[in-house]
Amino acid sequence: MQDVISIDNATNNNLKNVSVDIPKHKIVAVTGISGSGKSSLVFDTIASESQRLLNENYSSFIQNILPKYPKPLVDSISNLPVSLVINQKRIQGNPRSTVGTITDIYSSLRLLYSRMAKPFIGFSMKYSFNNPEGMCTQCNGLGEIKNINLDKLLDVNKSLNEGAIQFPTFQKKGWRLTRYTESGYFDNNKKISEYSKDELQMLLYSPKVKPKNPSNQWHKTAEYFGVIPRITESFINVDSGKYKKDLNKILDVKVCPSCNGTRLNDEVLSSKIESKSIADCCEIQITELLEFINKISNNDVKIITDDLKMKLQTLRTVGLDYLTLNRATSTLSGGESQRIKLTKYLNNALTDVLYIFDEPSVGLHPHDITGINNIFRQLRDKGNSILFVDHDPDMIAVADEIINFGEGAGTEGGNVTFQGAYKELLKSDTVTGRALTKQHYLNNDKKKFVDFYTLDNVSKNNIKNISIKIPKNALTLVTGVAGSGKSTLIRQLFTKKYSEVSVLDQSLPHASSRSNLATYLNIFNEIKKLFSAKNDIPIAMFSNSGKGACSECKGKGYVKLDLAYLGDSVQVCEKCHGKKFNDTTLTYTYNGKNISEVLNLTVSEALDFFDDNQIIKNVLTATVSASLDYIKLGQTLDTFSGGELQRLKISQMLSKKISQIIILDEPSTGLHESDIDNLINLFHELINDDNTLIVLEHNLSIISQSDWIIDLGPKGGAQGGKLLYQGYPVDFIDDNNSYTAKYLREFIK
Repeated sequence: MQDVISIDNATNNNLKNVSVDIPKHKIVAVTGISGSGKSSLVFDTIASESQRLLNENYSSFIQNILPKYPKPLVDSISNLPVSLVINQKRIQGNPRSTVGTITDIYSSLRLLYSRMAKPFIGFSMKYSFNNPEGMCTQCNGLGEIKNINLDKLLDVNKSLNEGAIQFPTFQKKGWRLTRYTESGYFDNNKKISEYSKDELQMLLYSPKVKPKNPSNQWHKTAEYFGVIPRITESFINVDSGKYKKDLNKILDVKVCPSCNGTRLNDEVLSSKIESKSIADCCEIQITELLEFINKISNNDVKIITDDLKMKLQTLRTVGLDYLTLNRATSTLSGGESQRIKLTKYLNNALTDVLYIFDEPSVGLHPHDITGINNIFRQLRDKGNSILFVDHDPDMIAVADEIINFGEGAGTEGGNVTFQGAYKELLKSDTVTGRALTKQHYLNNDKKKFVDFYTLDNVSKNNIKNISIKIPKNALTLVTGVAGSGKSTLIRQLFTKKYSEVSVLDQSLPHASSRSNLATYLNIFNEIKKLFSAKNDIPIAMFSNSGKGACSECKGKGYVKLDLAYLGDSVQVCEKCHGKKFNDTTLTYTYNGKNISEVLNLTVSEALDFFDDNQIIKNVLTATVSASLDYIKLGQTLDTFSGGELQRLKISQMLSKKISQIIILDEPSTGLHESDIDNLINLFHELINDDNTLIVLEHNLSIISQSDWIIDLGPKGGAQGGKLLYQGYPVDFIDDNNSYTAKYLREFIK
């Protein structure tokens, strides 16, 4: 049959000979608890094979440049369309990336202005702030001026040798510091405060020169360069996120006084349509801009205005009509990033494409999910197929068909336990079905709080003069639609006042083929010490990246064969059979097991095995609390699902007891509804341990169990940033001004 994608005997990761037919030209949701096999089927099998087969159509030269997709472990896949994979990563963007540029709306605006604006100044590129002819010459099209604050950069009470320059690689033992200590210009033990005017000028502002009397450590061809121009050239004027936090510590940033933040020069700003410059169009909200474009009735530019109307209307469809085109993409929330990526696909002319989405609900309020569901329906109705992995009940409900995996995770999962319509799923004897039909209750307690953390009349971005109080030793939920100001209020304003906080955000741990559960939890060294002491052997012998490694695979457990134009082939190492260690290391045991066998233990098995070691036991107990008891100690992080990585971070936070104020930014990301109860239990453990939890979240199960709610809105951007409510959940439920309260009422019913 041509109207289904047929998969026969898929065995990637924990999949147990999965055979399934996925209907085409439908919206199909893949559900199941975290680690049950959803991603193994959707991404490691279907998406990987589709991308791999597409790449095979290119020449060998081009294939070597393109990303490599491994051939999935499956007997056959038939009727597979070309796929587009949309992941849950935020749009980062460089300083020149804006909502206007990422959506191509700015390109259309430039074209419109080059045809209609008076006075005529040139073609469309002239209106670009990324073009030398259009950009403001003072800020180079960035809209802001960045100056290095010398008081923040230099510790004048220290010498160069003592690390007077407070920036990475310039500090003590930093390699860039040698560009100054070996130049021959300075007494390296002299405090900066004792420098003469000429010495300070040479240190900070000198242009590139050849040192006359450098030390013998100085590179012969190197030039000397002042600290300020060096940092400006190497870090400030490059589009790189490296050292971003360090730069923020030493930079004073202000709006460019020449262009007032518009990024454009005076000539471009003088060219207008109906008294509006192109910069004016970028500073108003999408709704206002659409009204402005609708008023233009000129047949000569109808193609351009129709294109603009379509793109702007699409942003309205997904609830982003409050944004402005000059908004930097780096400031977008996760939910805003997700929806902007979706609009790009809705506007293209492709049909019969398989769109694959990884948790499209991430970062979205229930109110925002309506817009995503509308996009899915429109993509389907254009003749495309939609396949997505998600846990959100409102996302699952929009699907024409649902494929559920389970019923456990890891070795307990990997089976299709249900396939059918949403109504049938609710009746099914599955973890997902039971979670979706569970009765929910509101926390009706009104605990008496005495001590509070407070913010008084704070303002930033769309937050204007808000005052809040957050009870100590309680679970406070900060709610509101995407873009309402939650992150600004808590992650910026609150953390500025209370710098001792710990933040757990949506970013996932770095996952490589070398890092495993034991290394990430920092217990592998402790395990190696036990083996070392028991066998009186150096600790390095028990490292698969050191002396203990298999000589054939270098401790990876597999060998990668380069088959030239056929690509790489990965095979289990024949020498160690995937154990990663050499034969000598494997002869040494601890409590009857060698190091490879210990790393093959699950967390729950390891908890019994290391019952007499309190350090390892404490860490593993926290990991069990995060519902990761089935993961093996040696399982590499690159094989973890998103939900597993999220819980891994939470378990590490539990074991470290890191701070008394903990901010969690959407901790439900990647979690099945059945895992939420465990997460709430973890929250209460932390509160019982004298911590204060501040959670930014859209998940209604978590919101319903909070001790205190701070709700922002009513919408996003300029229409948000207002404090709609703060207080007990039981009083919040009847608030008629809040989208969150509205959906919470429906959820409880």
